[in-house]
Amino acid sequence: MALEILLDGPLSRAELSRRVGLSPGSLTRLTKPMVESGLLVEVTAGPTDARVGRPSQPLDLDPATHHFVGIKLTGDTAIGVLTTLRAEVIASAERPLIDHTPSAVSRLVLELADDLAVQVPGQRPITGLGVTVGGRVTDRSEVRWGPYLNWVDVPLGEILAAGTDTPVVVANDLNALTEATHWFGAGRGSDRFVLLTIGVGVGYGLVLHNRTVDSPDTSIGLIGHHPLVPDGPRCDRGHHGCALSLLTVGAITGQVGSVLGRPVDYEECLDLAAKGDVAAHPVVSRAGRALGRLIAAAANFTMPELVVLGGEGVRLAEVAHDELLAGLHADRHPSAAELRMVLQPADFTEWARGAAVVAIQTFVLGRGN
Repeated sequence: MALEILLDGPLSRAELSRRVGLSPGSLTRLTKPMVESGLLVEVTAGPTDARVGRPSQPLDLDPATHHFVGIKLTGDTAIGVLTTLRAEVIASAERPLIDHTPSAVSRLVLELADDLAVQVPGQRPITGLGVTVGGRVTDRSEVRWGPYLNWVDVPLGEILAAGTDTPVVVANDLNALTEATHWFGAGRGSDRFVLLTIGVGVGYGLVLHNRTVDSPDTSIGLIGHHPLVPDGPRCDRGHHGCALSLLTVGAITGQVGSVLGRPVDYEECLDLAAKGDVAAHPVVSRAGRALGRLIAAAANFTMPELVVLGGEGVRLAEVAHDELLAGLHADRHPSAAELRMVLQPADFTEWARGAAVVAIQTFVLGRGN
């Protein structure tokens, strides 16, 4: 019941009764203590027809009753956010990650969480802490494989729990971003959608029948080796023209830098391509077309209502927009439904917000750490 209000509130009591299958009397008995505690609030509805009776008072949730910290760990940075119960970002901060030993990373995470927690109005304690990493996470606690931190079998949740009274949950970063997109982002209300991310790697998240498809294979990045261009560059596993060899930040900067004869960062590559630079434009154009083909493949297999594009490299979809559409339409049937596509912001704050969302889910759904 609280979940319905959290995701779709405010809701009238009649609508809430219909959704959860309770009689009005039972609903009143269950919601009364939540209203008295301040978790739920009655909000004033607009004027109603006098023939119907007094205006109804829909129920909503006060998102400021609980706060959560989400922290995303990369190979060199810890990015953190403080959010409300509805994952609204109140504050953000980041710290350099120099020492990759689990003890040092854990200390940094807890220090960052404390720095963010002091910004909670009224200095109330945070309700949950979510931490995400790229790699395989089991039991919402143990990092079985964390390639960007060179970790194997690290009990991160256990180490963090020893240093804080706040409930801690650890998750794969892509799963967490998919959950955030599903509950509070562009995928909210969609029964099925695909999330594709491009950045250091290429990620794929899937929601079907309003549930995130979770698998240990999420952490491997299998879609990164999907073939897109037969005569394209090789990836580190020897594949010609796979997604990793064409779409990652490193692939694009490496190819443009090789032509220019100097190092170049990602934003400069895209800026040069937008201006028609002879070194950058062909690389970025090919990447845009490849991204369109990857979107087509994902859509052809899963037939989503929506495709969400995210990750720090997502600006590629804007700079190479025409090439993306060309690649998409080349691999889609002419009679296929037009795909609705949405771009997420291209910064790591979205990933940190995903970490906060898994902590919110743990609190709301009562999942164990």
